[in-house]
Amino acid sequence: MSIVIKTPEDIAGMRVACRLASEVLDMLTPLIKPGVSTLELDKIATHYIQEVQGTISATIGYAPPGYPPFPAALCTSVNHVVCHGIPNDRPLKNGDILNIDVTVIKDGWHGDNSRMYIVGEGSIAAKRLCQFTFEAMWKGIEKVRPGARLGDIGHAIQGYVEPAGFSVVREFCGHGVGRKFHEEPQVLHYGRPGTLEELVPGMVFTIEPMINAGRREIKELPDGWTIVTKDRSLSAQWEHTIAVTDTGYEVLTLSSGSPTPPAFIRA
Repeated sequence: MSIVIKTPEDIAGMRVACRLASEVLDMLTPLIKPGVSTLELDKIATHYIQEVQGTISATIGYAPPGYPPFPAALCTSVNHVVCHGIPNDRPLKNGDILNIDVTVIKDGWHGDNSRMYIVGEGSIAAKRLCQFTFEAMWKGIEKVRPGARLGDIGHAIQGYVEPAGFSVVREFCGHGVGRKFHEEPQVLHYGRPGTLEELVPGMVFTIEPMINAGRREIKELPDGWTIVTKDRSLSAQWEHTIAVTDTGYEVLTLSSGSPTPPAFIRA
């Protein structure tokens, strides 16, 4: 499968879908506190997506080969869950960390993003992991420009988190996105600079590093979806959808409530 290069009109459609995906997270942010369950959050998000936004959840019933249909509009990954956590009725506790990943479809275009949340008062270690992962995503985004290569993105992320004592999950990566939920290219969060595909204007893909506080090894739970750290260490993930422009990059998954980029980007 070849990389789909988007036209300016295509990217305009992607920009709308991506903003709407980010607005789902904006809406959920004040609701995330001790005592709420991820199942409650999913029910609220599903109603908002379908009835308020008039968009379609890309994940409800999503069933790639070898997977059972995913049952929810949100992936909710708590503490040592790396990704693809299924919402459940367990109340969130003070100090939990939570990733919410949401993808919506608007006019055939997919908008895909995720954020980390600290429930109540988090530990210093949890806050550090979430912050480093956020900054690592932006270290990768910072490398996006015509003529750069995908390996530059992965190298920037890996080179930022590993010296801090964290590890990069290898089995899951970013991906092209557009009319399809998952397109080429694969965007690794580790690697060597100057390797892999060259970036050209019109490419659109996610950068979504999954960073573990402990070792990088993972395992899948019997539900066929949930991925956890083998050593039960905490795991964090942030995700934006990025378009390659003529001069650099555009972050498509931005909305009024998006967390402010780190200082090295603002500078």
